[in-house]
Amino acid sequence: MQEFLVAAKPDLMEARTAWLGTLARERRLAALTVEAYERDTRQFFQFLTGHCGGAPGLKEVADLRPADLRAFLAWRRKDGVGARTVSRGLAAIRSFLRHLERRGLANAAGAAALRSPKLPKSLPRPLAAGDALRVVSAGEQLAEEPWIAARNAAVLTLLYGSGLRISEALGLTAGQFDRGEGAIRVTGKGGKTRLVPVLPVGLRAVAEYRRLCPWHLPADGALFRGARGGPLDPSIVQREMRRLRSALNLPDSATPHALRHSFATHLLARGGDLRTIQELLGHASLSTTQVYTGVDTSRLLDIYDSAHPRA
Repeated sequence: MQEFLVAAKPDLMEARTAWLGTLARERRLAALTVEAYERDTRQFFQFLTGHCGGAPGLKEVADLRPADLRAFLAWRRKDGVGARTVSRGLAAIRSFLRHLERRGLANAAGAAALRSPKLPKSLPRPLAAGDALRVVSAGEQLAEEPWIAARNAAVLTLLYGSGLRISEALGLTAGQFDRGEGAIRVTGKGGKTRLVPVLPVGLRAVAEYRRLCPWHLPADGALFRGARGGPLDPSIVQREMRRLRSALNLPDSATPHALRHSFATHLLARGGDLRTIQELLGHASLSTTQVYTGVDTSRLLDIYDSAHPRA
């Protein structure tokens, strides 16, 4: 991809800065999403610099036609970028153009009329129940330091036992477990909070980690700590999962996030209803949760056989 020192004129860059601030403050999008949208629009400006023969400004963006946007999508695909990334880039451009349209600076109709790339259908890849239990077992952890092994087991137990994302688990504070209650309040995507139950085995895992941890854990401080006492980095959890995956001979799909998929899939297999699972996962839409019905087809067939009057 060709890089340009000046990707856009000052008026366009200022408008983009204001839009990114709106995404973070008013729409409360996750920091990683805002970062991705910044990158997508920067790449779009780089494309326009070559496409228009110079750094674009608000005027060039206001004059965009659907054909220009299709050329950008083709340019991205030519670089070998996948359909999901291209689709997210188009979503970023649409959001930016709508922001400009509300201020009378552009027309977003062309971007709205453009069809997004067709995304390949993919299903979550959960672990088998037995493999998930091995991954979260304290006895299977590979760290030599007992407190680090206990920490890893506690984090992974919360991912599988409560369906947390890594960011949610690492965002927990010590004070949330001081009372030993069976539920915690979790802050998820978009700053939304939800109440999540913690199984007794999860409470015991956290308690064991806290007993062994050599660092002071104030009530309002990060619960999970790295080897030097700072907040635990997600990459450390991912690295430990890779080590476990190799030691336990698990597939490459066995990632920390796969434990969250396993949580939902195994609940569904044991009779959990989609609405409850939606609430536990913190999904904004039921359609996001419905993907798990495609994973557990055996359970659906059992329900059909037992419930249909002609079965």
